[in-house]
Amino acid sequence: MRRTVAALFVLATAALPAIAGSEPAPASKHVEKTFLIPAEDGYGVGECLSGGPSECGQVVANAWCESQGFASAANYGIAAQDEYTGAIGDAAPVKSAPRPLRITCQD
Repeated sequence: MRRTVAALFVLATAALPAIAGSEPAPASKHVEKTFLIPAEDGYGVGECLSGGPSECGQVVANAWCESQGFASAANYGIAAQDEYTGAIGDAAPVKSAPRPLRITCQD
């Protein structure tokens, strides 16, 4: 019984600095997330995002990322065929649709 109490005391004492916050917090990891947006989303921003790097595209991409809880857009553009469902080359498409837009957000 005495050893159990001593062991608990040692564990509690070792954990105290972490609980009290005297140890530095671990560095936050760089987080990125890519969103795929239908090219015909109804908002009329496809022209800005699909035309290559531009001030209009950066503003729209940043606004999208901020609305999703991220700091800014790392990059944006038309999604490559292997980035979205339906990318199997042998499958016959049911309906031809424009490729979705891609926005990669970062913290």
